[in-house]
Amino acid sequence: MLPEDSEKPMTENPTDNSDQLTYLALGDSYTIGEGVSDTGRYPSQLIAKLNTETDKKWASPKVIARTGWTVDELEKGIKAENIEGNTYDLVTLSIGVNNQYRGLPISKFEEEFETMLLKAISFAAVNTKHVVVLSIPDWGITPFAKKSGRDESKIAQEIDSYNSIKAKICEKNGVTYIDITEQYRALGSQEEMLAADGLHPSAEMYSLWTEKLFEQLVSIY
Repeated sequence: MLPEDSEKPMTENPTDNSDQLTYLALGDSYTIGEGVSDTGRYPSQLIAKLNTETDKKWASPKVIARTGWTVDELEKGIKAENIEGNTYDLVTLSIGVNNQYRGLPISKFEEEFETMLLKAISFAAVNTKHVVVLSIPDWGITPFAKKSGRDESKIAQEIDSYNSIKAKICEKNGVTYIDITEQYRALGSQEEMLAADGLHPSAEMYSLWTEKLFEQLVSIY
């Protein structure tokens, strides 16, 4: 989400080692880790945990994400990276908050999200077990939203609608959908769970998302 001119790089490439499993993280500010160190964002935390607590060895994640991106902007970012035809052992997708934030038509999101999910599946060599989608956190509970006079209940209703669409499309396509929204609503406004901007999550909050991802993945790899 805001600001759109994040100083973080749009992408990071994994270490080139054919013996290691590969991970592609697609998304927006929540994936790039706006306001936290590179090691604090959840793709990096996840790989560190997998390498420490499992027998498999993973390369550093390839991240295609930028603060402020909507689904169509993520699509453009993927095209700019020219990774069509590449396959990964794991693909995560976290997108949609900026579609909601900008008030874009939810019907358009539904169409674009399914297209993006199918692309993510293709990057996972059409193995749906190796694709995981994260729900959209409810940013309406943050100090940023409260200070800017946002309607918390309206945001919550819209986030629920977006997440319902994501869950439905994931179920249709046999992809794991992880709900991080309710936990975020319970804890996300706490000082230690926030980055300095009062909007984005801290590394501590990302560690909770990492745990949920790890619990899902540890039985697969």
